Amino acid sequence: MTTMPHWLTKQAELSPHVKAIETPQGEVETFRSLQERSEAFARKMAHLGIKKGDHIGVFATNSTSMIVCIHALSYLGAVGVFLNIRLTAHELMYQIKDADVTYVLTNQQDDERVEELEKHIPVYDFSHVNKQPTKQIDVQSEIHLNDVYTIMYTSGTTGAPKGVMHTYGNHWWSAVGSALNLKLHESDKWAAPLPLFHVGGFSICMRSVIYGMPIYLLEKFSVEEMHEAILHKHVTIASVVTIMAEKLLKKLGENTYPETFRCMLLGGGAAPKSLLEQGKKRQVPIVQTYGLTETSSQFATLQSSDAMRKIGSSGKPLFPGQLKIMTPDNQGIGEIIVKGPMVTNGYYQKEAISKRSIQEGWLYTGDVGRLDDEGFLYVYERRSDLIISGGENIYPSEIEETIKEVPGVAEVTVVGVEDSTWGSVPVACVVSKDKYVTEKYILEAIEPFLASYKVPKRIYFIAETPRNATNKIMRHVLQEEIKKGHIT
Repeated sequence: MTTMPHWLTKQAELSPHVKAIETPQGEVETFRSLQERSEAFARKMAHLGIKKGDHIGVFATNSTSMIVCIHALSYLGAVGVFLNIRLTAHELMYQIKDADVTYVLTNQQDDERVEELEKHIPVYDFSHVNKQPTKQIDVQSEIHLNDVYTIMYTSGTTGAPKGVMHTYGNHWWSAVGSALNLKLHESDKWAAPLPLFHVGGFSICMRSVIYGMPIYLLEKFSVEEMHEAILHKHVTIASVVTIMAEKLLKKLGENTYPETFRCMLLGGGAAPKSLLEQGKKRQVPIVQTYGLTETSSQFATLQSSDAMRKIGSSGKPLFPGQLKIMTPDNQGIGEIIVKGPMVTNGYYQKEAISKRSIQEGWLYTGDVGRLDDEGFLYVYERRSDLIISGGENIYPSEIEETIKEVPGVAEVTVVGVEDSTWGSVPVACVVSKDKYVTEKYILEAIEPFLASYKVPKRIYFIAETPRNATNKIMRHVLQEEIKKGHIT
């Protein structure tokens, strides 16, 4: 088992007075103060009964306190189960039970969903933990790279969310791969508007402590705060999704960012050509990426120098990674499979699915793409039917299974349609059994069970579901019919 000194402890020794976190509200934590707060929080958690190996749910928005909690978990050797703040209580309880969570920590004490969770499991606000006595225990001084550190949920083609297990090693190699790709500059400061409960946001937290680099942490994306950060707070790199990049470029107008701003790292789907052209015109490097929860964040990245000549490409795999297209000759369009030390070993308590998805170290992503003659990746379809809406992954099957439970619904097919604000949004095509089944009826029935961004923006009623000769649903036919206005 490979071990190394605890990352935060080591960084606090090397760079005690270097800023670790800054916020638009003026909060500042150095690596030394972050270490002290995190160790103290770990000992207070221990007083509540949290111990090594426990699975601890974290239901929180971005904050310095959340980062303290993240590092405190590693000081105890507990596993963090990161819960999407946009989920319903029903969805949250599924993940909490599935991951064997014993406690939930939160900064959302006044949220009505927390009240619902408290009926089933102990929930402690960060402020409550901080008021506890300190238990005198020895915190972890080393990190074991093979140990599981985090569990983050992702859906799949079956619609059932699966807990992706990340080891410390997965996060380490993700950070190393990113550094080898973008290189490290002494002046780097990484803006984090993405949720820390998503792997894209969490990975910034890991890079910070491994690189000794400050994070500029936003509670949530604000175009004004991000614009100010790049212009006046010395931010050099920002992780964004397409809608964020579009808003920032619109805010920038005919101006330019400082030369010290290195790039926008763009995830959550391929960038539209118009966005790349705007970025080039304003001298804003936009770096496209391809990644999954299963790959601990970005896996392939397009260099900004290739952005215009390789429009639509997600670039090449980061240095520690390997990527293939599953066709007879590894040429043409096929399933993307990936391998590398940043790739998960499997899904929590889903041994059969893990064995099917990961074979001889290769993760079968379910995504469809191709490599061009220079080895650049082009992704055609994410997880077969995945809808990417404002950077959120939406799986049609999860919505379909919910709608199927509504009385009077015979069949349902969910597809993504283009949207000027979110890139894509889900709509549902329903074959009903009875005339009383209306759009309002279905939406009222499903809203308690789905996060708002998963709720279909329209319900279309159709006579029958289009299928091919093998009886598979032809989703593309429905999308075309909706686009042409033939389904209303």
